[in-house]
Amino acid sequence: MTTKKLPIKILAYAFLLCVTIVVLFPVYVTFVTAFKTTAESTQNFFSLPSSFYLGNFKQVMADEHFGDYVKNSLLITLISVGLISFIVPMVSYAIARESKRHTYFRVIYVAILLSMFAPFQALMTPLTQLCTKLGIMNQGGLILIYLAFSLGQGVFLFSGYYSSIPLELEEAATIDGCTTTQTFFKIVFPLAKPMTVTIIILNTLWIWNDFLLPLLILNKSADMWTLPLYQYNFKSAYTFDYNLAFASFLFSIVPMIIMYIALQKNIIEGLTAGAVKS
Repeated sequence: MTTKKLPIKILAYAFLLCVTIVVLFPVYVTFVTAFKTTAESTQNFFSLPSSFYLGNFKQVMADEHFGDYVKNSLLITLISVGLISFIVPMVSYAIARESKRHTYFRVIYVAILLSMFAPFQALMTPLTQLCTKLGIMNQGGLILIYLAFSLGQGVFLFSGYYSSIPLELEEAATIDGCTTTQTFFKIVFPLAKPMTVTIIILNTLWIWNDFLLPLLILNKSADMWTLPLYQYNFKSAYTFDYNLAFASFLFSIVPMIIMYIALQKNIIEGLTAGAVKS
């Protein structure tokens, strides 16, 4: 039996190895190219740098607007994630507790989940037209869009997590005189900390690195560019200078890699708990 399974295991490990190489190779190229001179890249684009050359990073930071683009990304990410981590848990709680008693909440839950399956390509044109008519083709409009788009995943994960919290805790709080709002913020929300941290991490990674939505909403004015938009236009301006382009990529990649490695246990804990159904 073991002998028969051996070829399957070998194929499985070979497949995983291929996937790992495909995923990590672009990261390797980004890192090594950012620390090489143009001459080194011309000689051998995929080789390791002879020394850690920091001139590319200095040249990127010398851009007088670079700091503004970093601030824009930070501002949009922090405000969006702050609103998401505050509003989504409350919406999810209402749906999780009321959907069993009211059809209205079940319909809302299904509608929110269905929004996750709508292809973004189909939403691009209507979304742009709507934002133009409402006059929110700016950073505030982008934050509202992030909040709306985060509802699908957030409600799905939080609803599953809330179902694992015993109702007896909320009933005891009600007997002690707590209102629904007090019960949520004093009992339920603190217990949902692992899922809240998971939502914060996932949405931070998404919003910080997002390119398509800022391209649709903010690309008309360079003053509103985020870091990914700057990198897109930067690469267009320096078409053949990959060293500078990859150096700029590292400025956005490294913080997210550090954040993910440091908090990956929280992501696993939150997603696992969110999958538990009572």
